[in-house]
Amino acid sequence: MIRPVQRADATSWLRLRCELWPGADAEHEANVGRFFRGELAEPAAVLLAEDAGVVVGFIELSIRAYAEGCDSENVGYVEGWFVAAASRGRAVGRALIRGAEDWARAQGCTELASDSALTDTASERAHRACGFEETGQIRCYRKIL
Repeated sequence: MIRPVQRADATSWLRLRCELWPGADAEHEANVGRFFRGELAEPAAVLLAEDAGVVVGFIELSIRAYAEGCDSENVGYVEGWFVAAASRGRAVGRALIRGAEDWARAQGCTELASDSALTDTASERAHRACGFEETGQIRCYRKIL
């Protein structure tokens, strides 16, 4: 079952966020709290995948004015997408993407975009399996001033 996150899901969502993006647990906990207080611009929405009452995946969504390789403005964007290891290979990720597509359409979007690290072959396979096409590869840089 795919459904919007609720305040009672904070612990489950936080646990999965920490699995996807390890090493920043305190930041994740703060951001989950800020999300429920309405203090974050992103994500705009969070959907959860639930199986037999257990949260097994999530997808964080936003709307971006521009996304690499897209033709439209205000593109639905997958900011984070994760399925617990024990639930992979059972179409949970695909169901989350379908939920994301429905959410993006309801926001008036005509495209859904995402990204992953160049070395993340599992994410590449998952995106392709859900109908995404690769539009390019980039490296991002920063310089602290």
